[in-house]
Amino acid sequence: MNKWFRTGKPWIWLTAGAVSVSLIAVIGLVIMIGWRGLSFFWPSAIHEMDVLQADGSTKHIIGEVYDTETVPTTRLPQSMIDLAQIESETVTRYLMKIGNREYVPLDFTWVLESLVSEDTTPADLAVIERSKDGNFYGRITALTENGEVIARQGDADFRELMYQRVERAVELNLQAMGLQEGEISSINYQLNELELERRRLQLDDQLTEQAIADLQAQREQLNADYQVYEKELFELREQAQRDALLVKDFRGEEVKVPMYRVLDVNFPNDMGFFAKLAHFFQQLGKFVSEDPREANTEGGVFPAIFGTVFMVLLMSVIVTPFGVVAAVYLHEYAGKNSITKLIRIAVINLAGVPSIVYGVFGLGFFVYMVGGSLDQIFYPEALPNPTFGTPGVLWSAVTLAILTLPVVIVSTEEGLARIPSTLREGSLALGATKWETIWRIIIPMASPAIMTGLILAVARAAGEVAPLMLVGVVKSAPMLPVDGNFPYFHLDRKFMHLGFHIYDVGFQSPNVEAARPLVYATSFLLITVIVGLNLTAIGVRNHLREKYRSLEH
Repeated sequence: MNKWFRTGKPWIWLTAGAVSVSLIAVIGLVIMIGWRGLSFFWPSAIHEMDVLQADGSTKHIIGEVYDTETVPTTRLPQSMIDLAQIESETVTRYLMKIGNREYVPLDFTWVLESLVSEDTTPADLAVIERSKDGNFYGRITALTENGEVIARQGDADFRELMYQRVERAVELNLQAMGLQEGEISSINYQLNELELERRRLQLDDQLTEQAIADLQAQREQLNADYQVYEKELFELREQAQRDALLVKDFRGEEVKVPMYRVLDVNFPNDMGFFAKLAHFFQQLGKFVSEDPREANTEGGVFPAIFGTVFMVLLMSVIVTPFGVVAAVYLHEYAGKNSITKLIRIAVINLAGVPSIVYGVFGLGFFVYMVGGSLDQIFYPEALPNPTFGTPGVLWSAVTLAILTLPVVIVSTEEGLARIPSTLREGSLALGATKWETIWRIIIPMASPAIMTGLILAVARAAGEVAPLMLVGVVKSAPMLPVDGNFPYFHLDRKFMHLGFHIYDVGFQSPNVEAARPLVYATSFLLITVIVGLNLTAIGVRNHLREKYRSLEH
């Protein structure tokens, strides 16, 4: 036994076992997050239940089962439930999403299985997805146009006509939103730029009468265009408000649901497998392509996806050249003395600094000092409103670039150290200068190591949240950092981030139960985005490795 231990094999097996357990744990965690997140988009059956109350009455509810759990009866609130009706020590209860927020204090409620006197899933129960107040559950009884009933449930072509009107309302809302975020937003942007131009001319003592007249003429033209687009916008909204649905809710009352708030109508209990599968991919597509709604508890996460990817790409563009230049200097030019060793130790220690410290540094140095100075030099006409002297996507990218800089430096320097010195000597012997040797031979051969450092930097930066909370990320960003207005890339704007979105939905949401599945879905999406970015970088690295493999021999 002692001889076996002296061979070192136990430690090899122990290491292999630890790696295997860690790998299994990570895979299991990703599978669990993916399952809990993706199952949210699968259409659930809509239940119609009669539930016995403590006073002997019956409560009628309509909704979908969000969660099921078994709890001991001692945990049940005795003030609301008569425990004499429950004989077992444990009881199963359902978390029901009943929606219809206008008529209930909470759109989630717990229901005890033993108190359910009747539970059915009729095929005519509908889920109406709305742009405001969440889902509405009930039976659609009629379709109205300008207040008059044009079709009733049971008519041969009722559902086809209803879906046509829903698509029409959605299309009109999209046109109105596109007009508002496109032409109208552009006019507002140009009006703001005209005001800044007037201030700029005033500060430079160039605000002549001719300049004032020119600015006024441009402003009047923009206002005239604004009136045209505003009129078109009101017409679109008026057309969208023409139709409505009459729905019988859980109280048995007929409620009017305006069509302009309807995003989709589904009958989950009347769906087959392939219809549910199509609905699943449709909902998944909406999740990754739409804007969030209802305090981020409804809708999609496209602005957060765009902000995450844009910030990471901007960070990569900043950190790569600085990291490579620093590594080349330390390895190829710096002398082997105590100062160089001290610099290397400092670089390695920087990798262990808590990320929130980088956030405080970024806020104090980049935002207040650098950004404030840029505002005073280049944007004095906008003061006291800051342009770059406020958190934004640029300062977030620069802060994360500094945070991940040690990773790129260490990885690049290790790649430079693996290049044989004979290649350097051969290049110099053929008459190349040291810079030409580094630029044409050393850096290309070290490019796989540079990409490795970039992969590690992207993996860390994409998941960071703490520093971003100080230097640019927000709960909801009204505009993306990229749009059709010159200069097209607006690096001073704040942005949304998937990591912060998870934090906000999970811990700051006013509706905890509605937010829970979105936390899993967004977490799985963040993992997917990070893996996608890393796979892209790995593909580039492998291509570079194969390209320069012959030089290594």
